Amino acid sequence: MITFLRGVLVEKQPTGIVLDVGGVGYEVAIPLSSYDRLPPTGQEVRILTVDHVREDAHLLYGFMTEAERSLYIQLISITGIGPKLALSALSGLSVRDLKAAVVEGDIKRICTISGVGKKMAERIVVELRHKLSAAESLEAVAGTDDHAAGSGALRDALMALVALGYKQEDARKMVMRVQQDNPDVNDVERIIKIALSK
Repeated sequence: MITFLRGVLVEKQPTGIVLDVGGVGYEVAIPLSSYDRLPPTGQEVRILTVDHVREDAHLLYGFMTEAERSLYIQLISITGIGPKLALSALSGLSVRDLKAAVVEGDIKRICTISGVGKKMAERIVVELRHKLSAAESLEAVAGTDDHAAGSGALRDALMALVALGYKQEDARKMVMRVQQDNPDVNDVERIIKIALSK
């Protein structure tokens, strides 16, 4: 399995690139989210890949971040979602937006993805919700990233509540309520105490 390619970016389009790796040109399909992160043509780039081998084709799908590739792999594990539809999903919504829609059960938002109807959106929510970790769920709904102030404390508090026996969904709601009511609190112990007091 080809897990990544490093080479010179020869061509780039919103739906795919051509990468020169040691004199061999690889055609790689990409989502729009990865296209925005590409360097100018002529520069070296490292792209994470997932390869699909069929009877009639050997196709490469590329991603600039591990979050994109991971979500892509989760999407293609869902019955009825093939490589192209999974790529379309990542082009239609960012990783964070798609995860947030899954966590919140926002069928309407998922239906904005080209080629996804109501039944498919419902299937995505049902099948992906339990695959997302507690940290991913909180990060998506909180609208923060790994570098945002306080997001680490929120994740740690969420994990602690889950360790105390709360269901992931209940713990997430508790931590989100604390964040909304007390946005300046970013100490793990205080977040947990406030969450438990409510």
